[in-house]
Amino acid sequence: MTINVTNAVGANNTIVLDGNSKIPAIDGSQVTALSATAFTTGTLATARIDVGTTAGKILQLDGSARMPALSAVNLTGIPGPTVSTSDPDIDTNSTLGAKWINKTSGEVYICTDATTDENVWTNVGAGSGNVAPWDFPGEAYGYSAGGWVAPKDTIDKFSFTSDGNATDVGNVLSDMQAWGGASSATYGYVVGGYPLSLTIQKFSFSTDGNSVDTGGDLTATRDGISGHTSETHGYATAGSNGNIIERYSFAGGGNSTDVGDLHHTSGTTSIMGFSAETYGYYAGAQNPYSNVIGRFAYASSANGADVGDLTVARAIAGNCSATDYGYSGGGFASGSTSTVIDRFQFQASSNATDVGDITESKRAHGGTSSQTHGYCAGGRFQNNSHSNVIDKFQFQATANATDVGDLTLARQWISNAQY
Repeated sequence: MTINVTNAVGANNTIVLDGNSKIPAIDGSQVTALSATAFTTGTLATARIDVGTTAGKILQLDGSARMPALSAVNLTGIPGPTVSTSDPDIDTNSTLGAKWINKTSGEVYICTDATTDENVWTNVGAGSGNVAPWDFPGEAYGYSAGGWVAPKDTIDKFSFTSDGNATDVGNVLSDMQAWGGASSATYGYVVGGYPLSLTIQKFSFSTDGNSVDTGGDLTATRDGISGHTSETHGYATAGSNGNIIERYSFAGGGNSTDVGDLHHTSGTTSIMGFSAETYGYYAGAQNPYSNVIGRFAYASSANGADVGDLTVARAIAGNCSATDYGYSGGGFASGSTSTVIDRFQFQASSNATDVGDITESKRAHGGTSSQTHGYCAGGRFQNNSHSNVIDKFQFQATANATDVGDLTLARQWISNAQY
């Protein structure tokens, strides 16, 4: 074979470096045993790259710029849902839109409000029940327990989501009236009452049925009690045995404790009770009639303080609590029944304003609260006959109530709860 010594690229010619000491452009398809580490610049044709989805292969996107099917079991740092054996809490403090899966119950939640320590986790699965900061108004049902006339032990339940009559879902422990009520996240509470009692009892929201004795007692027998609710405790205020404020735990089932006094000592019976996030409010009274609005703090053992006045002095009205306002509908004013709905603002020292009327002039009826409406059920007319009507009026509006249903029994002095 003849070897040609020349700088031209061709068969049987020698390779001569160019002026930059580089190999000229030639076909290197038959070069073998060349280490890949020698390639530091330039590109390689796709056909020369070992692609695939098995060990040692380079991943290649398909014609639609998507990854092919493969196992991602070892991938880390990929955003995804939190999977836990429990539900999230209001202080989980995740980011808005975060997803949480309870692998024990199958419940699925999305964070719809990421406010620090006040998260809202909305249930988006097949289950029900959101995780949110405590809020007194109910979402599903109102309850009216006991009362007077016989039989006085009935627990009625009526819907907040659709207007209609109540149904009898159980019984309290005995025929009683004029007791205080409260609502935890899972139970309605009935305390004290007439004939004079010490008992603290509760009934379940999740299963219809009778109430049970919690094993705890009030500090003294009394009736005409004002009831209040915080996130963790129920409160029984004033009544026939003085002006004390006492508190009982929703979790413990023990006796109540005296944590303070109303700011006044006269007119301590038939007071209306209201529940805000951090305060219990009370208004009106009988013997003598009063128009005073007072409040006490949940966070400490402290006496009440005067923060405003109702539009008229009255007692035993239907007491309802929105998130920001207390509402008092009807009642007994200087010997006559009333229809007036008063509204006063929580977290402020201010007087009430007249914002409407209930459908009947009555007293001693029960008040329950949904997220959007107040309900006044039952009651006693001026002629001493009794009502079974369930009235409903809108929160945050100046409007009269409408008749939306009936209790199973016409009665007064009812204990109330909401879920």
